[in-house]
Amino acid sequence: MSDQFDFDFSPIEEEIFDDIQSRFLRFHNNNPHVYSNLVVLARQFREKRSDAIIGIQMLFEVLRWNYWLNTDSDEQFKFPNAFAAGYSRLIMKNESDLQGIFKLCKSTFDEE
Repeated sequence: MSDQFDFDFSPIEEEIFDDIQSRFLRFHNNNPHVYSNLVVLARQFREKRSDAIIGIQMLFEVLRWNYWLNTDSDEQFKFPNAFAAGYSRLIMKNESDLQGIFKLCKSTFDEE
């Protein structure tokens, strides 16, 4: 008689259990170009609309679009939407000319 169930009991990757801040910092450290490109886009926006507030997600989508248009690769440029809150706060903290540019919603990134 064979088992009806075949379970995979191999170890589960620890990353699944990491908190979002840890995953964000790991991603940010491994992909510094994402931060620098988001800063460039935010500054371009600020030049046109010095008093306007935007959502970071708009810049995420512009970055994805620009990458798709300007590459000859089958690879997808992936970065999780869950990191938007981390990037918005990090940019406003580190870039004095971009303080207050992003509309913020309550986030786990505020619990420091």
